[in-house]
Amino acid sequence: MTSNAKKPLGPEDFPVDVEGHKIKKQDGTPIADAECPAVAADIADRLNEDEARREEDRWSA
Repeated sequence: MTSNAKKPLGPEDFPVDVEGHKIKKQDGTPIADAECPAVAADIADRLNEDEARREEDRWSA
């Protein structure tokens, strides 16, 4: 792993948000560019839903 490798998203990065074509972490750091704003919104929704499910599973175990 190189020193400039990006770390995976953590719980503190959620919920992710969308600004135009960019998907951003909670602190405003961009994490991805999408083809169009609609795709960016869909990706962000899916990421947020997945993280919410993970958190729910963690608390129910």
